[in-house]
Amino acid sequence: MGIHRLNHAVLYVSDLARSVAFYRDVLGFRQIPMTPDGFRGAAFLQAPGSTNDHDLGLFEVGQGARRSAAGRGTVGLYHLAWEVDTLDELAVTAERLAAAGALVGTSDHGTTKSLYGQDPDGLEFEVVWLVPADRLDDAALAARKRIGRLDLAAERRRYGGQTRGGVGISVPA
Repeated sequence: MGIHRLNHAVLYVSDLARSVAFYRDVLGFRQIPMTPDGFRGAAFLQAPGSTNDHDLGLFEVGQGARRSAAGRGTVGLYHLAWEVDTLDELAVTAERLAAAGALVGTSDHGTTKSLYGQDPDGLEFEVVWLVPADRLDDAALAARKRIGRLDLAAERRRYGGQTRGGVGISVPA
């Protein structure tokens, strides 16, 4: 018996409505009506195309909550990574994050092409496209040992904007 994927994440947020709006409007999550009756201050969201019951739970702790200091002054989770199917989807996500002022970085890890964002409470996340197993070459594998600058236009020319990522890696071939 082994763990084979992340089913969902639960985050503490300062303003539930603001966080729901961010994950809905910027990343395309949809709110799932599963909050227990009489329970306030929680929301459950499902990622686009997900078959999970929910992918993200948000629990409001109030406006007085401070931003996360994980990695800067305390231990804690650095980020979660969500996978997209195509480089075209990654490009659209980059545009949406940038428009929301939430894109904080990009990276080329050789076998993965990554965007980094922060939600309204400063919680960091990654959105990633994985090079399909049959497209992995020596250059991509060697590049895992460095963090390079992501040139999304060049990656789309190299792999194709509609090439399904993760095939043979995180998606069965």
